[in-house]
Amino acid sequence: MDRLARNIIKYRWVTIVTVLVLTIFLSFQIKNLRLNPDVISSLPDTDPDAVLIKQVSEEFTVNNMGMVIIQADDIFTGEALEHIRLITDTLGMTPGVASVISLTNVTEIRGGEEGLQIGKLVDAYDLPDTPEELADLRNRVYEKGTYTGTMISEDGTTTVIIFTLAEDSDVKTVARGIKQKTLALDLPEKIYFSGSPMMATHISDVMIADLQRLIPIAFVLIILILLLGFRSARGVIFPLLTTIIAIVWTIGIMALGGFEMSMISSDIPIILLAVCTAYTIHVMNKINQEREKSWQKATLKGLQYIILPVFLVALTTAIGFLSFVFGTYLNMIRDFGIFTALGTIFAFLLSIFFVPAIISMLPSTVKTTFKLDDRIKKSYLSDHYLAPLHALLFKHPKYILASWGILLLISLLGIFFIQRSVDVKDYFKKNDPTRIAEEIMAQHFGGSKPIFVRFEGNMQSPEVLKTMIRTEEFMKQSPYVNSTQSIADLITQLNFALGNGRSIPDDPNQIEQLWFMLEGNELLRQFVTDELDKGIIISRFTSPDVKDKKAFAETMRKFISANSTPDCQIQITGMPFVDVTMDRSLINGQLKSVTVVVICVIIILSVILRSFWNGLFASVPIIAATLLLFGIMGFTGISLNIATVLVAAVAVGDGIGYSIHVISYFNHARKQRKDVREALQETIMVSGKAIVINVLSVAGGFLVLIFSKFVPLQHFGLLMAISMVGSSQGAMTLLPVILILVNRKKEASKNKRLNESTH
Repeated sequence: MDRLARNIIKYRWVTIVTVLVLTIFLSFQIKNLRLNPDVISSLPDTDPDAVLIKQVSEEFTVNNMGMVIIQADDIFTGEALEHIRLITDTLGMTPGVASVISLTNVTEIRGGEEGLQIGKLVDAYDLPDTPEELADLRNRVYEKGTYTGTMISEDGTTTVIIFTLAEDSDVKTVARGIKQKTLALDLPEKIYFSGSPMMATHISDVMIADLQRLIPIAFVLIILILLLGFRSARGVIFPLLTTIIAIVWTIGIMALGGFEMSMISSDIPIILLAVCTAYTIHVMNKINQEREKSWQKATLKGLQYIILPVFLVALTTAIGFLSFVFGTYLNMIRDFGIFTALGTIFAFLLSIFFVPAIISMLPSTVKTTFKLDDRIKKSYLSDHYLAPLHALLFKHPKYILASWGILLLISLLGIFFIQRSVDVKDYFKKNDPTRIAEEIMAQHFGGSKPIFVRFEGNMQSPEVLKTMIRTEEFMKQSPYVNSTQSIADLITQLNFALGNGRSIPDDPNQIEQLWFMLEGNELLRQFVTDELDKGIIISRFTSPDVKDKKAFAETMRKFISANSTPDCQIQITGMPFVDVTMDRSLINGQLKSVTVVVICVIIILSVILRSFWNGLFASVPIIAATLLLFGIMGFTGISLNIATVLVAAVAVGDGIGYSIHVISYFNHARKQRKDVREALQETIMVSGKAIVINVLSVAGGFLVLIFSKFVPLQHFGLLMAISMVGSSQGAMTLLPVILILVNRKKEASKNKRLNESTH
């Protein structure tokens, strides 16, 4: 440590120049960073359901399908139909939109005395406007049943306009254009937007808005906390400077490596801002205590002690983030863990190389001798919190231990009430238009969770088409599948219109004749490939309950296994199937990440204390704080989701830093031949100050996330703030109590042996 500290001072100019060059270079890379709000693109290539979803999206462009939802007292009025036509035309003229289907341009198949007729449901240039015409339209729509639950609600108050984007279009640009042009029409009906393009674009816009709003709030809050804690410009500038540089390096490397920023990783700057100020705070706090004739000597002396504990804190925090690589399902969570860990390492390196390099160059100061008693008198924090806390620890250690025990028992009970959520609508607040749109889709149109049944075979084969029909009929036996659509449905409609019944003809020639009538219909591209060797059934699942999704998945897979043949290979996928895997991964990922972090923490603490059992005891505070966190989640109803699943591992990895600082300083004081009371007093008074300032800074930074528009991130910020407070209090109350009681036991055993030897 002494040699490293001297080299840091010796090569300070090299450090400063290197940091400046890297910062300038990587800051220019940030402009190339791309946002990717699409959850489907984050699905792993190792999961069959995820792979099949991506494959279906490429083959049938179903992932580029969006909806404009229109709500009115009655859709079957002249005014409402005119507005539907107006929106349909507006979408059709929007660059990047490949097709648009609505009540005013949808195809209708009719049979009558004049034979089979394939035309439009209504004449867009002569819309129904008389009561008789509107009543006739209503009857035709509901008699067919084809449009009910797919384009029009059963009560006639809601309809959807379905559009598909061109394959080479810029999704976000087109989606924003659709939203802007539709709302600019200023129609009296309620307008909402749904579907993958609109959802992804909304998430992207919220990500940008969050960054623009939350980062300044976090900066101001942390500046105030640092200013109150250190009461000096250096105490504010250095922690923020190192964190800003670490953020620039992290985001710059993301952009340089071609990685994209997701809904989760968009909050890396705020999380680093909250976490990484700690390292510089502890370095500066120690240097301030060791003030000699010059800042250079103070820096040298302070570094010799502080490098190891700060390194261990940064290491455990990085391990906490890296633990998401184990057992995570979504690639965006894996990327979040990797780059947040990288930012943590950068902040550590800057705190022990860059900050000391600058401090050592400050003008000389008058020599001062640090006295604990003098520092206590000048500190409001020491007088009103640290000193009373120290007295309480030695006066009532067993009461404090018992209080923690009661809290943990209550928390263990709360763990059984923890719920899990993978539903995308839970990402948004209840009054968010996107969430309202999701609820409308679930209520009137079978939800927005798509199900895709993929068929591989000759799409003009009677056997394949009949298997499609059987599959649809089987799917509709589920109470959570309201409607299905496929090319087989269109064939049966044509056959019915010809007076042959709602069935698939047995003669392939008849099917070819019916197929000829559909040539050029825009629906074909949605249901079959150009080569006619693949087709899909499109449906939606209404229930958000994972148990219902599991039951449906098991039932469908058994059916597919029994009905799939070499000439008709069937596969099924969709977001309900992905949700089942994602739900399972929440538990597996949580257990794996927490296990990895806890084991690493115990090993690190065991090395510091040179004893496995002491390391295990020292881990008790952070494990207790984590159990407390889970209990709070259970009792408050905060669910385990893609954001809150990160909390436990981050809390353990970052929160153990408080225990490491307490143990390191306590051991340092004991080496100076101080007894337990004196050593613990100095630990609480000196290290305690940095811990309090740090926990306020970190908790304050995380609390900024409660202003996010994403509900999971709000809960993540709140839980992380609570965990920081819990782990710091565990380090400053539970850990000292354990040290007191263990040392009392050792003293009692020692005295007993002395008495026995004397007698």
